[in-house]
Amino acid sequence: MKRLVIGILAHVDAGKTTLSEALLYRGGCLRKLGRVDHQDAFLDTDALERERGITIFSNQARLMLPDAEFQLLDTPGHADFSAEMERTLQVLDYAILVISGTDGVQSHTRTVWRLLRRWGVPVFLFVNKMDLAGADAETVLAGLRRDLDEGCVAFHPAGPDFAEEAALRDETVLERYLETGTVSREDLTDLIWRRRLFPVWFGSALKLEGVDEFLEGLRTYTRAPDDPAEFGARVFKISRDAQGARLTWLKVTGGTLKVKAPLSGGTGETAWEEKADQLRLYSGAKFQTTDQAPAGTVCAVTGLSHTLPGQGLGFEDAAAPAVLEPVLTYQVQLPEGCDPHTAFGKFRELEEEDPQLHILWQEQTRQIHVQLMGEVQLEVLQRQIRDRFGLEVAFGAGSIVYRETIADTVEGIGHFEPLRHYAEVHLLLEPGERGSGLQFATACPEDQLDRNWQRLILTHLEEREHPGVLTGSPITDMKITLLAGRAHVKHTEGGDFRQATYRAVRQGLMQAESVLLEPWYGFRLELPAACVGRAISDIQQMGGETDPPETAGTETVLTGSAPVAGLRDYAAQVTAYTRGLGRLQCSLKGYFPCHDQAAVVAALGYDPERDVDNPADSVFCAHGGGYNVPWNEVPAHAHVSSGLRLDGGEDETPETASVSRTVASLPGGGFDQNKELRAIFERTYGPMKRRDFRTQAEVRRQEGTAPSRPIQPRKTGPEYLLVDGYNVIFAWDELKAVAKDNLDAARKILCDLLSNYQGFRKNRVILVFDAYRVPRNTGEVVKYHNIHIVYTKESQTADAYIEKATYQLGRDNPVRVVTSDGAEQLIILGHGALRVPASAFREEVEAVEGQIAAILQKNNQGRNQPVRAAMEKAREKG
Repeated sequence: MKRLVIGILAHVDAGKTTLSEALLYRGGCLRKLGRVDHQDAFLDTDALERERGITIFSNQARLMLPDAEFQLLDTPGHADFSAEMERTLQVLDYAILVISGTDGVQSHTRTVWRLLRRWGVPVFLFVNKMDLAGADAETVLAGLRRDLDEGCVAFHPAGPDFAEEAALRDETVLERYLETGTVSREDLTDLIWRRRLFPVWFGSALKLEGVDEFLEGLRTYTRAPDDPAEFGARVFKISRDAQGARLTWLKVTGGTLKVKAPLSGGTGETAWEEKADQLRLYSGAKFQTTDQAPAGTVCAVTGLSHTLPGQGLGFEDAAAPAVLEPVLTYQVQLPEGCDPHTAFGKFRELEEEDPQLHILWQEQTRQIHVQLMGEVQLEVLQRQIRDRFGLEVAFGAGSIVYRETIADTVEGIGHFEPLRHYAEVHLLLEPGERGSGLQFATACPEDQLDRNWQRLILTHLEEREHPGVLTGSPITDMKITLLAGRAHVKHTEGGDFRQATYRAVRQGLMQAESVLLEPWYGFRLELPAACVGRAISDIQQMGGETDPPETAGTETVLTGSAPVAGLRDYAAQVTAYTRGLGRLQCSLKGYFPCHDQAAVVAALGYDPERDVDNPADSVFCAHGGGYNVPWNEVPAHAHVSSGLRLDGGEDETPETASVSRTVASLPGGGFDQNKELRAIFERTYGPMKRRDFRTQAEVRRQEGTAPSRPIQPRKTGPEYLLVDGYNVIFAWDELKAVAKDNLDAARKILCDLLSNYQGFRKNRVILVFDAYRVPRNTGEVVKYHNIHIVYTKESQTADAYIEKATYQLGRDNPVRVVTSDGAEQLIILGHGALRVPASAFREEVEAVEGQIAAILQKNNQGRNQPVRAAMEKAREKG
């Protein structure tokens, strides 16, 4: 029996819960068909859900069929609760996306689709409410293909070209179709699993029309994943039952989870181990206990107090960070006489269940702040606090959740050396692509800083949000690379590197050109034609952008994007000036540079140098006591050089460096504390020059201490060529153009080119692709003709894999790495590999293709094209 976890997702009011009810009823799990508007739906288990008629929390139902067990997860459709929906995606085998037949693809539908694509979840579509006036199957199907994917094909009712439309989604399937005239069930199942085909059913869940056919489609065209024997599980939800017991909702992804089995997580100071006291299998509000849960099972576990949503257990790594983030922050106004510390502790319980709340205690103002998606979530949270804790709270006026990033590259230095403590950290802070979040890496040699200390520094970088220096908002869209560091044999403790790391980040931000980011909504505005001019003017005043107006029947449709600050209260204005005829739909688009940065920064009035909780200064030690060094003077005091030179300045000579170190050891702390000594020094040796930003080799050479190094023996093993796949695809114009239309086609072209290259050059090619673009193949190594293709693990980048492989292979073999990533090039050079820019490698491949073509033409009177012609031909096919 196949066991699958299937999520049900939709834009609000598309009929998602009604379809869940219909599937359970027709599957024989319910005796009576409940309704949302009657407040008796099986999966609306919370009183708040029944009152409001919307899904607020993800709920589970077990649909038992003769040959399959479907574990249905009904998720919220309202945009304010989309974080709950997103957390569920990480455990799905398949998804059912419900579309309203009268509304078609809506704003939140697009958001859900993007998330499904990010997680690589195969999708079945059910177009609901086809019994209502205005619902047209052809119009909806055309909208699905236009707004979601061309692979949307009607399965019921199936069109006359059904088989051909499905076969066109894959060349191999198309060849078989041309030979046989049919597409097999196995091929359809495989196409759906690989997200090449998205089957569509039409019907009415309320009237049970099309439900039986859809249920049969789920049974016929799904397959169970291959689960490993090793134990693994993914936590996706934390909740409390009616008695207050903490429930950890997880999916077993490998092996078997047994009652009383020990579970562990965390590392270092955060490591924990607890036993699974009880395994509950829920269906609606009721549950039954079980002694064991095999792979593919979703269950609620009691007895665990340290688990968090997104956490991996066993072989599973932590899930990727959430895409959907709250954009509004509110102050919690407590009732008179309520102790804020006590209330804060209770609210942290809610944050366990919804990490996106970001409950924050501000010590200076003694205020509690919470981040939310919108007004509906605020009202629900207010009710939750009253029902669970007996507190009648209010909320202040909401404000925007800003982010910060940088526009230039800087080196941040942090030094922490009070008496009997020691740590120094050098970090490279680089701007990242918009929406990339924070990425962390290391380029520090292990002979300078032990690997364990490096891992600790990376942990400290990842463990918290780092505030920016413009408004104190969290930083994002940056790559932070560990360049250098130093520990003391006796005096360094783990907490020392935490302090040095935080200060290094802060010191770098103080130097950089910071950019304030604000959230933007993508919007769809439907309104009478007479109101279009007013709407466009309003959007422009907000700093937003609009596409050309489109006509839809008697209405005009405006689409575009604008800052959340302008759109958050705009729906009420639309209702007023259109006399109730206008409708505004918004979905989070992302963070972009603030359109009025200076005014926002001035209004918030944040002073980074007065933020005592986040110092940019460093602490050095002299004569048995620590002393503070301002952030802008830290480079001149640093004990370690990273070798990075960003200012182009000159280094000081060995003679002046020796005098500087001698003076620094004198009472008074050196030149910075003794102007007379500085004046004497500069009269003797000339103006002082900075001595940071020198490589260790330069220091040793200038001071005459460079050790003699033996000549390394030549590596005799076969040459390995590691290729960063997506880096090359998006660096070569022809492949990039193909990838815009079909990423799979671009990958295949690159694979074919590299197969020819290895066959001609007689080396060993390893092509590496990031897991996030092909999540169904994570952790696989595939043999393609004569080359090997690696799809990295879910939480591993191609950079990380190549760095590790370069280190291991480079011991006995010559290694070349094809990439255009600057930090990656720096790391592989440190491992003894040769780096090849993507542009230079392209020339090599073209040369090989040309030589192969010449040989074929000479021997077989055949004809072949160089790589550019091959790419053009593939793009024409695409």
